[in-house]
Amino acid sequence: MSNADPVAEAARRRTFAIISHPDAGKTTLTEKLLLYGGALGREAGSVKAKGARRSATSDWMELEQQRGISITSTVLQFPYRDCVVNLLDTPGHRDFSEDTYRVLTACDAAVMVLDAAKGIEPQTLKLFEVCRDRGLPILTYVNKWDRPGLSPLEIIDDIEAKLGLICTPVTWPVGIAGDFRGVVDRRNGDLVRFTRTAHGATEAAEELVPAERAAVEEGDAWTASIEELELLSGAEHDAEMFLAGETTPMFFGSALTNFGVRLLLDAVIDEVPSPAPRVDVKGEERPLDAPFSGFVFKVQANMDPSHRDRIAFLRVCSGRFERGMVVTHDRTGKPFATKYAHSVFGQERETIEEAFPGDVVGLVNATEVRVGDSLWLDVPVTFPPIPSFAPEHFAIARTTDVSRSKQFRTGITQLDEEGVVQVLRDPDFGDQAPVLAAVGELQFEVAKHRLESEFGAPVELTRTRYRVARRTDEASAPTLRAMQGVDVLRRSDGTLLALFESPYWLERLEQEQPELTLERLVAEGELRQ
Repeated sequence: MSNADPVAEAARRRTFAIISHPDAGKTTLTEKLLLYGGALGREAGSVKAKGARRSATSDWMELEQQRGISITSTVLQFPYRDCVVNLLDTPGHRDFSEDTYRVLTACDAAVMVLDAAKGIEPQTLKLFEVCRDRGLPILTYVNKWDRPGLSPLEIIDDIEAKLGLICTPVTWPVGIAGDFRGVVDRRNGDLVRFTRTAHGATEAAEELVPAERAAVEEGDAWTASIEELELLSGAEHDAEMFLAGETTPMFFGSALTNFGVRLLLDAVIDEVPSPAPRVDVKGEERPLDAPFSGFVFKVQANMDPSHRDRIAFLRVCSGRFERGMVVTHDRTGKPFATKYAHSVFGQERETIEEAFPGDVVGLVNATEVRVGDSLWLDVPVTFPPIPSFAPEHFAIARTTDVSRSKQFRTGITQLDEEGVVQVLRDPDFGDQAPVLAAVGELQFEVAKHRLESEFGAPVELTRTRYRVARRTDEASAPTLRAMQGVDVLRRSDGTLLALFESPYWLERLEQEQPELTLERLVAEGELRQ
């Protein structure tokens, strides 16, 4: 075991997430960052693998590989330029935005991936608001520049209009979208010319071309880029404004062909802040060199189908984590042994001996640990809880095989603790027919698939007429239960939720009986009419 200084080690960490709208290329970019970081050997995977090509490292779940989308977030760690990069891949689909929200609580920055043809899309906007709420600085990667799309100036206008961010391009494309020659590096004025590789599976060769030669060789494409850059003469990168969340450094490229990926990875090292002291529930900072502490931002079961395992992902906030140390589980006050601690790389894992602020540790078989729990050594600390999103879809779950009732109950509990769905129980039915509450319909599909494939519990989901939920209390519950079109169920964390069939009825009730407790939940969308 080393005697490394936690403060010095924290300075070497870069912990960030990638956010985007579905199909913007987030998982592909993740894979290519791993390639350039030397974490994949010689060849990158593909989101929709064909023939002998393997699937993306981050999309390890069977359903992800079938659908070609990211369903669960993934933790990937690799060294690069004497730094330790903790890359947290997140689901892009809005139905899994709650999982993304939890992951962002463990990050120090985000990379926003945009489709060059579409600019800012709805899910990107929603995730950006979460980043803004958390004060996370954002780097922007404009992807798919090898295909026809918007002009770079149009994309800048879109970002500034919809997000209120000042764009400070670090690179600028040479050649229109679909005819990508390379990028101008604004820091030195030279052209970085790229060479395509077969299927983008290996690093793209880069040629540094001085401006004078580029002007001759690229002709009108170079001239057009230089003229556009002259319009941006005041939009220079400012580190302080970036860290304050006022500006976003921009990079143009194509993750599929590996164009511009290395430049982005270098920017992560140069610009993303290293871990800073975390604020606890009292509003006090936990110093980096304080005794070990961390919080759990994700729980994932059955990553290894051959073992019924359960991994709690913990972000280290202070001190040095040492495998085998006995820490205190803040919520229960009980000791917690960390004998089985892993670093996780997609579905692969290996035993980890130590970790430092910014690192993510996978605690194996942490059966008592839940999302949002704090762990600490010697000096107590409680980090702020991670809020649950407002559910918008509700379904009653029943097993279709009563002989598998035990497996059904086990599976429901597991999915609840992971945050795959929220589980609500009616006092009259208990565990026989829990109500699953979700942000999006796809969560039901994932829950059903996992109950049947991992727990052997065939399940029937019956949609309900509930359309909106509010947090309530014991005093208001009897009145609400007596009303038609309203039900009061208890979430597994003890919270009482009032479910309404009609948004209009809810609005009327709030006006006529203001004494009732009806609190909005986090990230609630517009009430659906």
